[in-house]
Amino acid sequence: MSDLSVYGIYFNEIDKICILEPEAHKQTSDLKEQCNIYIEKIDEFENIAKRIIVMVEELSTKIESQKIQAIGARNMLQGMEKLKENNQQQLQAVINEFSIELERLKIQLHSLQKIEMEQNEIITQLTRY
Repeated sequence: MSDLSVYGIYFNEIDKICILEPEAHKQTSDLKEQCNIYIEKIDEFENIAKRIIVMVEELSTKIESQKIQAIGARNMLQGMEKLKENNQQQLQAVINEFSIELERLKIQLHSLQKIEMEQNEIITQLTRY
């Protein structure tokens, strides 16, 4: 065996002829195995990364949907506040109109009461004579 190794010919553990030194062959086999393990880990990492990307995209879609709903709700609330303000202004205008009408009617009542008193005095004076 050692005689042939001078010529670069070796035998492996099952007596198969090799031209690569047994230690170099072992290192090459180990490196090949480590490369296969590394490739498997890279593939696993790629799959995990793809799943994370999908999850992030789904979350992004949900967040965008919630954001649009929140904007819609805010706009609706602002619209309701404006409607409330408009209704309040209209009601205040009606109250003001009724207040003015009440004051006018009070003045008219006082005027009519004064006329009634004057007429009652005249009637009283006329009935005395």
